Amino acid sequence: MYQFDIKTSGAKAELYREMLGALDALTADEPDTIANMANAAALIWEYLPDLNWSGFYRMVGDELVLGPFQGKAACIRIALGSGVCGTAAATRETQVVADVHAFPGHIACDAASASELVVPIVHDSRLIGVLDLDSPIADRFDAEDAAGCEALVTLLASRIAG
Repeated sequence: MYQFDIKTSGAKAELYREMLGALDALTADEPDTIANMANAAALIWEYLPDLNWSGFYRMVGDELVLGPFQGKAACIRIALGSGVCGTAAATRETQVVADVHAFPGHIACDAASASELVVPIVHDSRLIGVLDLDSPIADRFDAEDAAGCEALVTLLASRIAG
């Protein structure tokens, strides 16, 4: 069993450094893709405040398919270029969306979501999925969250590449 001392009252950069260390400890010796994604989703859920969804969509064929997550039941399949997740996957660029209702083609899996952060996961030039975080608070995510989640995904990519 893993137990982490989560400090939520520090600088955001420090929180992401601590989370990166915890993710490294959880996934370093585990070869199973789903186990690593599940633990990563749970860890993010525990560490980051004000989330209503934390999880992964995996690239399967030519679409994103729901992977391990924390939160309410979610959309199962997302086409490339559709919604925030599909846009992140198609462009391979992190999407920080302050107001999901203003995002063209937004897919409302949970009507309570107000903002979203999606980071594409690329390993050896191959898109393997996206990390998706939703919040019920508008403008919840910023450049520091994007950078922190990009670091998490960089560490995780080779451990979930399958």
